[in-house]
Amino acid sequence: MRIATLTLHPALDKSADVERMIPERKLRCSTPHYDAGGGGINVSKGIRRLGGQSTAVFPVGGNNGQRLLELLEKEGVATAPVEVAGETRENFSVFETTTGHQYRFTLPGEPLSEADAAACLDAVRRLQPDIVVASGSLPPGLSDDYYARVAVEARQMGARLVLDTSGDALKAALEAGVFMLKPNIGELSRLVGVERLELNQVDDAAMSLIHSGKCEIVVVSLGPHGALLAFNDGFVHVAAPIVDKRSTVGAGDSMVAGMVWALGQGKPPLEMTQIGVACGTAATMNVGTELFRAEDVWRLLSWIQTFGKRYRFTDF
Repeated sequence: MRIATLTLHPALDKSADVERMIPERKLRCSTPHYDAGGGGINVSKGIRRLGGQSTAVFPVGGNNGQRLLELLEKEGVATAPVEVAGETRENFSVFETTTGHQYRFTLPGEPLSEADAAACLDAVRRLQPDIVVASGSLPPGLSDDYYARVAVEARQMGARLVLDTSGDALKAALEAGVFMLKPNIGELSRLVGVERLELNQVDDAAMSLIHSGKCEIVVVSLGPHGALLAFNDGFVHVAAPIVDKRSTVGAGDSMVAGMVWALGQGKPPLEMTQIGVACGTAATMNVGTELFRAEDVWRLLSWIQTFGKRYRFTDF
């Protein structure tokens, strides 16, 4: 299957270690590590690490943008960049070695014009993908209905849209109809109009989205508790193994990457979710922004498929 990922708010991610974060002191950091970042870009990187291929579509500009392209080329990720006038933004994270704490700094980036956003959607259309992955926040300058327009375009192309975003952009896209959503509990609670969801309420909330007919699959990220898969046949909790967590950066994108790779391989929903949980968990084992290692994924997947299944189906 042809897979295209769409990232409207890419970033050049920098990470470094420091012994201790101390206010108003000059802090000596390790040599920085650079990664190409942004939701859909991370998904494409993850798919590549699993042996698959996708094409990453994103706006790119300036020196940061050029370095981002070089990093993706080095990883073997196919790209369809859209040149823009503004500089690609930067993010950076600092790992405090004495405590194991991580500090993440996300910069806003420059506005993206409607014309440049439309050019990104045109680039996706030219690829004629079977699966479109729209992931990440919208940059300044775009209206909240952008992902809803992507949903309409995907449907017209006959493609399945996998969406991972938040806020009003997520609500608007859901109204337009998507194939699969990957919210966390907070995002799911906002979608169903409640202030808070307890773990034992997640299944009913996710199934309500399925019953609405606005999406076919919902996979709710539960952090260290794994994920809740909801689809037409019912719902399943997939537990995550306990690992030595070093960073949560990229864990959500890694989970989406694993699931989309599995979709492209024709895997059924349960196995798709198990692979996604394995990828997300594996990403937490690494420092900084380097996502997951494939060997960790397959090892964790074996545990999940042996011990991590908790079936709970409902009657309709």
